[in-house]
Amino acid sequence: MNRIILPFLCFLLVSCGEKKPIKTTKVESKDIKKSNIHYSQEKHLQNIKQLTFGGDNAEAYFSFDDTRLVFQLKNPEIGIDCDQIYVTDWVNDNIKEKLPPMVSTGLGRTTCSYFMPGDTTVIYASTHLGDKNCPKEPEKREDGAYVWPIYPDFDIFVTDLKGNIIKQLTDEPGYDAEATVSPQGDKIVFTSNRSGDLELYIMNIDGSNIKQITFGLGYDGGAFFSPDGTKLIFRSSRPKTNEEIKVYKQLLSEGLVKPTEMELFICNIDGSDLTQITNLGNANWAPFFHPSGNKVIFSSNHKSEKGFPFNLFMINIDGTDLEQITFDGIFDAFPMFSYDGKKLVFSSNRNNGGTRATNLFIADWKE
Repeated sequence: MNRIILPFLCFLLVSCGEKKPIKTTKVESKDIKKSNIHYSQEKHLQNIKQLTFGGDNAEAYFSFDDTRLVFQLKNPEIGIDCDQIYVTDWVNDNIKEKLPPMVSTGLGRTTCSYFMPGDTTVIYASTHLGDKNCPKEPEKREDGAYVWPIYPDFDIFVTDLKGNIIKQLTDEPGYDAEATVSPQGDKIVFTSNRSGDLELYIMNIDGSNIKQITFGLGYDGGAFFSPDGTKLIFRSSRPKTNEEIKVYKQLLSEGLVKPTEMELFICNIDGSDLTQITNLGNANWAPFFHPSGNKVIFSSNHKSEKGFPFNLFMINIDGTDLEQITFDGIFDAFPMFSYDGKKLVFSSNRNNGGTRATNLFIADWKE
């Protein structure tokens, strides 16, 4: 799944002009007492542990038995020039001292890894069949717009934990990525532009019976299942005005999307009962269901005037009771609850010594 890159890295992420319907109050720095990795207001998080120490570490997701994490890492300083997939025994591994095993091929660019049922295989998307080299990053645009590339070489694969690809699940022309697996172990959801637009699709765990489940113009992506496997939460940037539609279609024709305005939607796994649950403005993304199935945790910069910080928020699935969960000054995203509901893993720029590093953190979850 694409990542929001922070302003001091490459660009200034700003709202594209839409007025925010909810007035919010900034958290001033004097209100925050901070340890190296934990802010005092983060009352739902306890015993936070930093798992990685350098590079761009993101999208860490638990195995079904909660003992391992699969994640993607980019760190040119150690020869990892574009994202590759790694699996760690997060309790026992010391990633600071030694990298865990890579389970992708080391070729192309990978994204969106997730454990399959049984925890002996992992699903992920990769561009390696199209080109063994890292795909080209989008050039800076004259209009200054921040864009995500939608690489047409992405396809979805299943690998064992030794890095051997055992199955290719998609082979349609164009972008197939952003796959996640139902907690029930029977379905996979992913994003594809095979229809000419970026829509959500559902397939069986073996890749059969692929069905399109969203149909509205705009980028539908980053979907996750509810704990009971009956619903999906996802991000969407759906253009409404003629100008927004024109810009969206032009960028899509170039293999690009602009993610600076995204809201969260929920639906049944067949696409029915589609409901928008946020209307906050700016970028609301990386959602994941709370273990109860009645709430969603997500990353948002809706309070931000300069594009950051991004923090984690919680909201009921009916769109009520918005609560701020993290209070970092730069970036928190990609939250996932463990299957037993006791842990939360997320990516953050906290405690990076002023570098550009995004690291993985895990915490005990307190209601």
